[in-house]
Amino acid sequence: MDADEEKSVSHDPGILKELTVADIDSLSADANDGTSQQIHHKPRTPILNVLYVSLSIFILFLNYFLAQYDKFVLSYFQNDVINSLNLTSTDYGVLSGYATGIVYALLAIPVAFVADYADARIWVLSVAALWWSLCVLFQGLSRNFWQILLARIGMGIGQAPVEALSISIISDLVEPRWLFLSESLFYVGVYLGEAVSGQIATAFDATGTPWNKAMIAIGITGIVLAILTRIVLREPIRRVSVMAPVQCFDPSICAGGSQSNRKIAHAKRQFLASVSQIVRMRSFWILALSSGARQFSGNVFGWYMPGYLTSLYPAKPDLLSNYGIIVGAVGSVAVVLGGIICTYAGKYRAIMPLYITAIGGMISAAFVVVMVFSLDLAGGSQDRGVQILYGVMSAAYITAELWLGAYASLLAMLLPARTKTFCLAIYTSTIILIYSSAPQIIGLALQNYDVNSEAYIEKTRNILAILIPVGYWVAGVGLLFCVNKVRADIAGDMVEVGHITRLRKGAFIGFWLAFAALTIALFVTSLVIASLVG
Repeated sequence: MDADEEKSVSHDPGILKELTVADIDSLSADANDGTSQQIHHKPRTPILNVLYVSLSIFILFLNYFLAQYDKFVLSYFQNDVINSLNLTSTDYGVLSGYATGIVYALLAIPVAFVADYADARIWVLSVAALWWSLCVLFQGLSRNFWQILLARIGMGIGQAPVEALSISIISDLVEPRWLFLSESLFYVGVYLGEAVSGQIATAFDATGTPWNKAMIAIGITGIVLAILTRIVLREPIRRVSVMAPVQCFDPSICAGGSQSNRKIAHAKRQFLASVSQIVRMRSFWILALSSGARQFSGNVFGWYMPGYLTSLYPAKPDLLSNYGIIVGAVGSVAVVLGGIICTYAGKYRAIMPLYITAIGGMISAAFVVVMVFSLDLAGGSQDRGVQILYGVMSAAYITAELWLGAYASLLAMLLPARTKTFCLAIYTSTIILIYSSAPQIIGLALQNYDVNSEAYIEKTRNILAILIPVGYWVAGVGLLFCVNKVRADIAGDMVEVGHITRLRKGAFIGFWLAFAALTIALFVTSLVIASLVG
């Protein structure tokens, strides 16, 4: 393909609408050397390689599962944690919000850049998993707010790069046509983590076992898994960028194969080229902000819905167990189904993640409201209320949770090959700062309420009924608006190199300054209130 043909692909509106992932693979192969041809056009994969890839994805899944398990264990044992450590609602909001969120955001980006630059994603993942597992163990040994806060901050340091590293590694392990399904299987860890937490919470409650035993068990298991990760996994060869070749202006970020240049000047070049790439993309920041709104609602749901429902249905001791089963079963089916839908979506494969995320979330918002008011709709009958609850909760999950794996796959497709992990970390840091504000804000809103009072339950109900649907709809509108922008980016119709306007640069800088100020203000306010109350 010559330069004129490349330009026609980048700017022909008709082609923008019809370009598929297969077309992109073909374009990228034409633009790169023999190494990239070898990566994308290998003969049939031997059964041994299939087994290795499957085992690798399974180990990455286990790492992510344990990370989610830790988060949901704390949410299921919310009241026990608050009572055993003499915490306030504000304290709990700090633990579940910016205590780890800020550390995630600050450290994910530099750690991911080093992993890309040194071609050491597996090493970085193994060390990170070992560190956060130790910190989870120390959480189980904590005896007051400040001890568990420091342990969770340490955990944030270890968990910061895990998601970006895993998405990046999987995208290089599997063939592009199976990327959506493979990433979706990885994200099953989110739902199994919550499901297992629910079963353990029920078992611990029945036997009177304290919550910190679960944390210690997670920590020990994570240490073993970190060692296994380093022994089994090997650094995969980078696949070429799937962006249209006219936009791969710098081989330091778009070429496949292995990294050979280790000079500082080359690192600086990679860094600047990567930042330039995502600033020039028309869709990246809308994708990040929309996903942040979506995850904001999910974080509100995950941290506060289990405790709220337990308080609402005190006569149903098996509620958390059934809640966990629904999350694990329906959520897992939904995320894999989303991957399958996108895999077989034909020419719409690249933009299908936007549709299933946007429309699914908007539909799910109605089911979430019914969940929150299920006891009222049942006329105060807990037996009828849980029947309504379980039904609409299943509907809420099957519509809302199609998206995670497919969305991650879309990002992996859009970002440059050599610094994919780094760019993914910028994305994940942005959404983490957005959704970590949810517990922080709610903790401040609930600070004057006794966790065991009726007023606390009523206030929590109102918060859940408003924040979750609003977040789903804001995300949905943003993603639908982003469809044509994603098409343009895939086809290469981005802002041209050297033509980034001062307005565009100023908007990005202004957003980050305002966002940083809000983040610091919320975090400091929560810490001040926590210290005064304590």
